[in-house]
Amino acid sequence: MNQKFHFVARVLLGLVFLVFGLNGFFNFLPISPMPERAASFEIALMQSGYFLPMLKSIEVLSGALLVLGLYAPLCIVMLFPIVINIFLFHFFMAPEGLPMAIGILVVELYLIYSYREAFKGILEAKSDR
Repeated sequence: MNQKFHFVARVLLGLVFLVFGLNGFFNFLPISPMPERAASFEIALMQSGYFLPMLKSIEVLSGALLVLGLYAPLCIVMLFPIVINIFLFHFFMAPEGLPMAIGILVVELYLIYSYREAFKGILEAKSDR
């Protein structure tokens, strides 16, 4: 049961980021209207000229690797700040998306916990190497 749940969680998180990352490039999913502050934030990211392409590239790459089961701990680390931002964006600016953001956060935290052995080295307070 636990191994199946882990597999489903990894693939599900991977698919979310693969699909929404690709949508950032190809716009195949409709975007519902956002509150004014949220829309202003999105526009500012687009106007930077670099941030959204970089963000969506990380999402696509990490999502694809999670689906394939490759470099999962690295992908989880790369996605963590994105997941936190998704949660905070919806918490503060677009609460209608909060249930999905909470779901993504829960799956991310579960995967961090399930791969905790892979993170032991980077969580050491002192490093002599």
